[in-house]
Amino acid sequence: MTTAMTTLSNNPMTASDRCDRCGAQAYVRVALAAGGELLFCAHHGREHRDALRAAGADIHDESQKLVATPATAAPDER
Repeated sequence: MTTAMTTLSNNPMTASDRCDRCGAQAYVRVALAAGGELLFCAHHGREHRDALRAAGADIHDESQKLVATPATAAPDER
């Protein structure tokens, strides 16, 4: 693994990161073995995960954020 790929995987994703397939908010960052990166929403990340792993890609999945309760939520919203 190269340093660039490690850096890509450690950067937290933000709401401005968009899926390269459909434009929805991205929760999956893929560092390709040949270089470069792809961003996917949770749906497209799951859809392409096995093929990307088989190609040697490094996958950083933050889709657990979709079900997490924010720390700032009021107790009755948790």
